[in-house]
Amino acid sequence: MYYTESLEKLVKELGKFPGIGPRSAQKLAFHIMKTPKEEARELAQAIVDIKEKTRYCSICNNFSEGEYCPICINPGRDKRIICVVEEPNDIIAIEKIGIYKGTYHVLMGAISPLDGIGPDELRIKELLKRISSGVKEVILATNPNTEGEATAMYLGKIIKPLGVKVTRIARGIPVGGNIEYTDQATLAKAMEKRGEI
Repeated sequence: MYYTESLEKLVKELGKFPGIGPRSAQKLAFHIMKTPKEEARELAQAIVDIKEKTRYCSICNNFSEGEYCPICINPGRDKRIICVVEEPNDIIAIEKIGIYKGTYHVLMGAISPLDGIGPDELRIKELLKRISSGVKEVILATNPNTEGEATAMYLGKIIKPLGVKVTRIARGIPVGGNIEYTDQATLAKAMEKRGEI
């Protein structure tokens, strides 16, 4: 045993976070040990607060500290457009670009038969209920992987018959990328989704 019991426990707990291996957990633990007690208490309190105060919005499933998230209660957002994402953190990424002014719907995952996740495990029924209240467009912004594509295809098939415009975010070569270094699947999507200029 190289650590004190409390340090070993902290390293073990920090190592449970995604992307944090044993060495990173150790570095974080040592950093916490070096910080003043008050800063450590603030960190601990922030963790407790997020578990006690943060919940999911009852409309879109985004993170919220009340019944509704700030986006759903914002009168400046276009309620006739819903951008469908897999997880709440996807909303943060889209919001950072600053151009989307509609609302969101978080599925809380993607269809993945290998993981035992089918359409019934996602928040699709809630989405369909929202669509029936005057929505004119649904933007499918699921991840461009096998699960995200399967989810987008499934949603497209069940939403189109409702008379709502269904769009998918574009995929292709990233800005600043080089064609010669682009993988074949990405290049194929870029050619397939090309637009007129």
